[in-house]
Parts: sequence; C-alpha cells; structure tokens
Amino acid sequence: MGVVMWLRTGLLMAILTALLMAIGYVFGGPNVAFMMFMFSMLFNFITYWYSDRIVLGWYHARIVDENEAPELYAIVRNLTERAGLPMPRVAIIPSETPNAFATGRDPKHAVVAVTTGLLKLLDRDELEGVLGHELTHIKNRDMLIGTFAAAMAGAIIQLAYWARWIAIFGGFGDDRDGDNVLAAILIAVLAPIAAMLVQAAVSRSREFLADEGGAKMSGKPHALASALMKIEQAVRYRPMQEGNPATAHMFIINPFRSMSIANLFSTHPPTEKRIERLRKIAEEMGIYF
Repeated sequence: MGVVMWLRTGLLMAILTALLMAIGYVFGGPNVAFMMFMFSMLFNFITYWYSDRIVLGWYHARIVDENEAPELYAIVRNLTERAGLPMPRVAIIPSETPNAFATGRDPKHAVVAVTTGLLKLLDRDELEGVLGHELTHIKNRDMLIGTFAAAMAGAIIQLAYWARWIAIFGGFGDDRDGDNVLAAILIAVLAPIAAMLVQAAVSRSREFLADEGGAKMSGKPHALASALMKIEQAVRYRPMQEGNPATAHMFIINPFRSMSIANLFSTHPPTEKRIERLRKIAEEMGIYF
C-alpha cells in the first residue's frame, strides 16, 4: 500500500476514533473516553485482519466454489488473469437487490461478492463489466479503507442509537441529567451525520477510476454502462432492506437509496456522469455505443 493510501487510512481512523472518544466522554467522562480509545484500537486491529468476515457476515454472504457457480467463477478467474491479480474468493449474497462489492485487507485476501439479484438481472457482458469494476478496487487497494469506514461508522451509528434511547429514558443517572440528556440528543442526531461525512471523504474519484479500470479490464465499457443503469433503476424500486447503511459506499451503486441518510452525503458519483465517462472511455478504445 502506497504512502498516500496509508495517510488516507490514518486520517480516516483518527477522525472516527475521535468521534468514538467524544461519545465516550459524554457517556461517562474521561475514563469512558479512554475506554473508547482502547476499544477503537482493538476494533481497528480486528477489522484489519477480519474485515472480509465482518462485512460478509452483515450480508449473510456465502463463499462459493467453481462447482457451485461455474460461470461467475470463470468470469472472475479470466479477469484476474488478465489483470495479473491473485484469484479472490467469490461470494454470493442472498438478496434480490442487484449489487456487488469487494472487501478484504489486500489482493491476496480479497473477496468479490455479488447478490443473487445481480446474477438474475445482468447478462454475461454486463456481469464482466461489474466484476471488472470490483477487481479494479482490489487492484487499487480501495477496499481496505472502505471496509474500515464501514465498520467504524457502523459502530458510531450504533452508539448514536443507544444515545437516543438514553435521552428518551432520562439521561445517565447523575446530577447533570439535563445536560446529559441534551448531549445524548446531540449525539443521536449529529454522530451518524459525522460518520457519513467521513465516509463521503472516501473520494468519489475512486469510483470513476474503478469504472475506467473495469471497462478496460473487461474490454466492454458499454456493458458496464448498461449494468450501472440497470442496477440504478432496480435499486430505486427495490432498495436493500437488510444490512448496514454504513457500508453503502462499498457497493457499486448505493443499495439503500430510499432508506439511508447516506443519500445526503453520497460517496458515489451520479450514475449519469459515470455513464457519460464510460462513453468517452469507449470512444477512446474505438468502441461506440
């Protein structure tokens, strides 16, 4: 991982750790803030080594082999050989909402996951474009910082949820209940927004780069553009009902369009702009829609 990526990851972790410590301070003062700091250090360590298992677990994704999903496996294998990447594990998510993501701490420990809805919706060329996009994330090592953001933001959102109930039931049980109830309300409202803003700091340019890489890796920019359009329309009518909205940025299209505050702080460029970019890439490749 390059110096820039380490700096980005370090800054992201510092901001999210500061948020956790601030919540801990409001919950119980300096001692709880220190406990939150220690928790974040342990959490970061666990997330680094087990990021793939954490995210796959959230979506009940199942690792499959070549016998179970021969076409999907063959596409991933062909693309990875073309890109000079190690063969990642392949997983299927039991969801009718079409989508895909990549996770794992590095290319040697990566997983590419697709939903059952995606396999039903897309033809082979479109599926190649989507998988090329996800494999480009692996090649660019984007998925580690994305998984960190998802896990930490998810923890912050959960703490904010608890703070809301603390506010409803009257505070933290000391002489400063009035102040603490107000603090709990502020945490419940502002902490999720802050977490989403940090996620939005994961540059939209990474999605453009993954689109470009996926188009060139598959050699089918028109198919990737078609896939993005299909997924966008399908998600609009059937957003994902399960999972953690903090992981929205990991997917090729935000799957929580009608249910997540992430809509206000989108980490994805508008699909129309992505398709427009893919058209230009196709022209550069001598391919016309």
